[in-house]
Amino acid sequence: MRSSAVLTTIESSVSKSTRVIHVFDREGDIAEVFDKVRELQHTGVVVRAAQNRSLDPNSERLWFKLEAQPISLRQEIQLPETSKRSPRKAKLEVRFCQVNLRTPYRFDNRDPLEVYAVYAIEIDCPEGETPVEWMLLTTEAVTDASMATTIVRWYSYRWRVEEYHKILKSGCQVERYRLAADGMKALLGFLSIIAVELLHLTYLHRTQPDTNATELLNPLEIKVLKAKSPKLPKVLTVAWAVEAIARLGGYLEHRHKTPIGTQVLWRGWLKLHDLCEGWQLARET
Repeated sequence: MRSSAVLTTIESSVSKSTRVIHVFDREGDIAEVFDKVRELQHTGVVVRAAQNRSLDPNSERLWFKLEAQPISLRQEIQLPETSKRSPRKAKLEVRFCQVNLRTPYRFDNRDPLEVYAVYAIEIDCPEGETPVEWMLLTTEAVTDASMATTIVRWYSYRWRVEEYHKILKSGCQVERYRLAADGMKALLGFLSIIAVELLHLTYLHRTQPDTNATELLNPLEIKVLKAKSPKLPKVLTVAWAVEAIARLGGYLEHRHKTPIGTQVLWRGWLKLHDLCEGWQLARET
């Protein structure tokens, strides 16, 4: 299976002192993933369950087992906006326990897959919204509330990672480049840095738009944006900076209801740095 092959490839490419944790959505809920992890020494997974699996030794079902566990903690997480959900803080009730997943008959090793399940359900969900319900299976030992909190937090980072890859693919358009392996590694290293910067920029714009722009940009970048802006607000905020960068990338200001896209930010970010370089050269000459 492709997912289990990736686990092996990544473990072989990192230091043995590093433990790698892979976070999967429901498409990763395949027995081969958990089976592969028990062959590896420095790899763990957190997988959102898609199947109400049968458990050993008595064929009890996964959801039934976790619903019977006591509430171990309550936790708040920030949910980002999606096409189906408004952004909000979600209050979760969390249960956890160790479970043994029954292995498929096709496996040579029929020993149960020993994992931990962390079950998080949203309470007090706003009207009109679908409450969060995550059944998370992990190879990491969850023996206390602190580790259960960590597993939920790791899974909640999945959106940020997906957004990073979206920026890398849609904004930086990494897939359009056709280079030899060494050239592609160098290009990915360069584009990954820009993608992280754009991710930080969009995250602050969404969560802290009124923060001072100095938290996001250096003095030269702010100076260039001020020179390129038709009018300046009283306070130079993150929201102002992101919109100014988007304008450099071709964002049409009169269409304020149109979200600022990753390609627009990518173009604006590159143009901003070109302008900064030109500004410095002009000062030096």
